[in-house]
Amino acid sequence: MVSLRGRALFALILLGFVASACGSAEPAPATDEHSCPSHFATSVESFVAGPGQAAGQADLPGIVLGPPKGGGADGGSQDVVSLGNGGSITLAFAPSSIVDGPGPDFIVFENPFNVNGDPDQPFAELASVEVSEDGQHFEAFPCSASQAPYESCAGYHPVYANADENAIDATDPAVAGGDAFDLSDIGVTRARYVRITDRVDLTGMNGVFDLDAVAIVNVACP
Repeated sequence: MVSLRGRALFALILLGFVASACGSAEPAPATDEHSCPSHFATSVESFVAGPGQAAGQADLPGIVLGPPKGGGADGGSQDVVSLGNGGSITLAFAPSSIVDGPGPDFIVFENPFNVNGDPDQPFAELASVEVSEDGQHFEAFPCSASQAPYESCAGYHPVYANADENAIDATDPAVAGGDAFDLSDIGVTRARYVRITDRVDLTGMNGVFDLDAVAIVNVACP
């Protein structure tokens, strides 16, 4: 006959064995909403430089691929490419796509800043933004304003996300900065290309758009 003390000891040994076996099992893989191959541009499909500023053009395509390197509200990033007056660039995101989801679907990052720290006085360098599914037929967001707020233009909100200096999520419109766009505003459900064109009607020191990066907020994986 096994004593009560012996039974208790046996139970403790058995519980320890079970706990050890469970602890040695591989943990279940975590799901990651950012597991798509890329949330940023992966290639430059075309670039047509306009006259004037040419900063960063020798560093294409790499300078506009991947996450932004924003300079914050008081100073613009130097990690940008100037499009020149009326210049245009088309980015692709393969194998990822932008899809229409809740709220903004993608963000365009330039290098503006707030003059004297006043968000109502951005040092804006504007461009129009278009999107396409096939790279041939583009739909444009309206961009014609000549004073703030600048409607659906890119190039007037400071950029806070900086992959080299902070952990701000560049795909979160609430904190990343930049200019966010919603595909539903122009009746588009999916896009694989983004074309950005400098406003040719704007000239002078703040008349040329400088592209830092483009991030997908609502992404579809292949």
